[in-house]
Amino acid sequence: MNIYVGNVSYDLTEKGLEELFAEFGSVSAARIITDRMTGRSKGFGFVEMENKKEGEEAIKQLDGKEIDGRPLKVNEAKPREDRPRRQRY
Repeated sequence: MNIYVGNVSYDLTEKGLEELFAEFGSVSAARIITDRMTGRSKGFGFVEMENKKEGEEAIKQLDGKEIDGRPLKVNEAKPREDRPRRQRY
């Protein structure tokens, strides 16, 4: 199950995100999305959990929970839509 995690503290690491979700079950991947130019966190990420039931429990428990002074926005990730690439001039 792929889970979107928004409003993440810019200081939270991928390891910290993985540990947060590991409390609810087996985490196969945790990614913080970063800006390509600066390498700085964009304030959101994704967690992949192997078991759907564990993922649903994590969403239920963590959505709205305050971590590092910020309430998390946690829900099942929607598939990424194909969108045309921006042309560079």
